[in-house]
Amino acid sequence: MQHILVVDDSLTERTRLAGILKDAGYQVLTASSGNEAATIAKNQHPDLIFLDIIMDDGDGYKTCRDLKRDDETKKIPVIMVSSKSNSVDKKWAMKLGASAYITKPYEAEDILAELEKL
Repeated sequence: MQHILVVDDSLTERTRLAGILKDAGYQVLTASSGNEAATIAKNQHPDLIFLDIIMDDGDGYKTCRDLKRDDETKKIPVIMVSSKSNSVDKKWAMKLGASAYITKPYEAEDILAELEKL
């Protein structure tokens, strides 16, 4: 069973995404900030990370960049999940090392489809 880290400063969003993943049979870890996510990623080595962009205490862009520069975490796929729908944001996320980008609001099928691709 895969371990997935869900990172979002919104408890509602964390709970929703974690629920989708748990219902699909995944084990889920959660974090409410980018800095907390980086610590968990280094200690727990999740198989994949769903990462929000706009957060206090370490935004998603910085966190993705830091994870991809660290030898311990650089191979963990990161899927950005954000309300930012501008194509520039998507391109920037990919440039920083994200594997995919999902725009909020999303459906469970969107999440599961991206998991199937990885």
